[in-house]
Amino acid sequence: MSKRPVVSALAVLAVAGFSLATQVAASDRLTLYTSQPNSDAQQTVDAFQAAYPDIEVEWVRDGTTRLMTRLRSELSAGVSNPDVLLIADSMTMESLKQQGHLQPYLSDEREAYDAALYDPEGYYYGTKLITTGIVYNIGAEHQPQRWQDLLGPDYEGMVTMPSPLYSGAALIHMAAISANPDLGMAYYEALKANRTEAQGGNGGVFNAVAAGTKPYGIVVDFLPIREAAKGSPVAFVFPEEGVSAVTEPVAIMQGAENVEAAQKFVDFVLSRQGQELVSQQGYLPAHNDIAPPEGFPERESIALMPLDTEQALAQEAELKQRFSALFGG
Repeated sequence: MSKRPVVSALAVLAVAGFSLATQVAASDRLTLYTSQPNSDAQQTVDAFQAAYPDIEVEWVRDGTTRLMTRLRSELSAGVSNPDVLLIADSMTMESLKQQGHLQPYLSDEREAYDAALYDPEGYYYGTKLITTGIVYNIGAEHQPQRWQDLLGPDYEGMVTMPSPLYSGAALIHMAAISANPDLGMAYYEALKANRTEAQGGNGGVFNAVAAGTKPYGIVVDFLPIREAAKGSPVAFVFPEEGVSAVTEPVAIMQGAENVEAAQKFVDFVLSRQGQELVSQQGYLPAHNDIAPPEGFPERESIALMPLDTEQALAQEAELKQRFSALFGG
């Protein structure tokens, strides 16, 4: 079928509101809210519709924070527009679950996944692993391999990192580091003592390291791995102590009008076909048996730091307050 052009959020809502005129039955229509980049979202929708040509997908795309502001505003007004969510992080999904906005679905595809990557009751499932590790400029004097390396005197004033006040990945990273008995909150205190600089998001961190403004950084994996393949003077390291991961989970809304189509979407993004698309897009698949994209090491060589999502959510305000006290807002 022909490619569907990327449409604005307002255009999507206009089409959804005109559903009677289009005479598309609710059972044949799926509404997706996603924080994927536009090109990734379009590829995901196109692949799903190729597999299920009888299901029409309308989608709204925005950053997770803005998308959740929109969704919560709709929910407070008694409206539940999306059938399914595909957003950045598990903490947001856990919050929606605890507030009763999600419904469970035990997908058969879950058998191929580590149990830590999905909610045990099936409320949400991780679809990829966007890990946070170390990036360095290849012109830098040192090549750090461990988180602890960044605390040494040779790295004083040389490191930059994203702020959990702005980045969901950075917040999850802080939660994982803080819960690690060998690192803990003391690690952030040591970063501060070593004059590590905190800035907004991962993009700014990557740009600083690529430009050589700061030779070392803490950043999500796909930015330096993708850009290194294009010739950017950077290298990415999965530290020996382990990495944190944002899992871009998928979930079905409690108020979904088209539950059957939503379940098919969940199954699809968790299937081998859906996970092969994740790899083709340049991300580390969550599926155990799908090969990672070029530039990534073998999956079994990457140590993932555990994350208790419920505990991290309960500590969110405290984590942000402690970070702000150390590095400013």
